[in-house]
Amino acid sequence: MKNRLYLLLIFSAFATFSNAQEKGHTRFSFVLNPQISWMSSDHESINGKGSLAGYNFGVIIDRFFGDNYAFCTGLTINTNGGKLNYPSVGDKPAFTQTYRLKYLEVPLGLKLRSEDIRRTNFYGRFGVSPQINIKAVDGNNKSISSDVRFFDLGYHLGAGIEYSLGGRNALMLGVLFNNGFADITKKSGFEDKTIHNRFVFEFGFIF
Repeated sequence: MKNRLYLLLIFSAFATFSNAQEKGHTRFSFVLNPQISWMSSDHESINGKGSLAGYNFGVIIDRFFGDNYAFCTGLTINTNGGKLNYPSVGDKPAFTQTYRLKYLEVPLGLKLRSEDIRRTNFYGRFGVSPQINIKAVDGNNKSISSDVRFFDLGYHLGAGIEYSLGGRNALMLGVLFNNGFADITKKSGFEDKTIHNRFVFEFGFIF
């Protein structure tokens, strides 16, 4: 049921983008975003043990279907992770697992912009963040791909400002919170749901 809901959200977003192709204009932004990420589990004995610093970079596409409304998508490389403390099981002692993860992310959402205020626009954006895992290592750079699921999905909420440099060029500065709701781990011996959260600082150049 959950997988069907995820697919429905993604299909609806792509349908909106296809309809928007018939009108409006398109902007491309190159983004380089430092971020802080952490993981949490619904298992009462599995606890988060800290956050990790990472980054997100790539291209964001805004396809406008009104003067101040745009469908937002793109393609970015997302490096993140977190630390979890697992309890002892049988003769195996408690231990802390570090997850250093890399994803290919395709955000899908809407951007709402204000009118120009002295070459400045304020914006808000929200949507979903499907991503595919392309690398997973522990704190010693050893592969743990077998412990990490291939697909992740969350939602994002953010806001920021755009400062015009003339024409379509502008600088973008914002913050974004991404909250995961899909289970990203499959640790052997533990039945739990682990989600991934990120706090992102957005820096971009709009073409």
